[in-house]
Amino acid sequence: VELVESGGGLVQPGGSLRLSCAASGDLASIHDMSWYRQFPGKHRAMVARVSEANTVHYADSVGDRFTISRDDNKTTVTLQMDNLRPEDTAVYYCHVFAGVDVYWGRGTQVTVAS
Repeated sequence: VELVESGGGLVQPGGSLRLSCAASGDLASIHDMSWYRQFPGKHRAMVARVSEANTVHYADSVGDRFTISRDDNKTTVTLQMDNLRPEDTAVYYCHVFAGVDVYWGRGTQVTVAS
């Protein structure tokens, strides 16, 4: 499975960004799809997850500001980020479970600054 993220960039506080992750390869094996983020000097931490049954889970830090969604074909997982804050600045990674394996995208930088 290959994952390619897009949609990162620079945005002002209070603004919005939409991240997309395009999956290719053995799509039938994909079940959970997630977004993680990594702050400088820190480990990656989960931001949002959507299961194969479309059950969603969010980190407390993003509350109802972020929305994760996936298409039925498992080709795309999207993270809509609203009311962004400077503390949301990080590299965001797409992550999927496929069978017993884990796959990561290369990451996309999100910077929230005036």
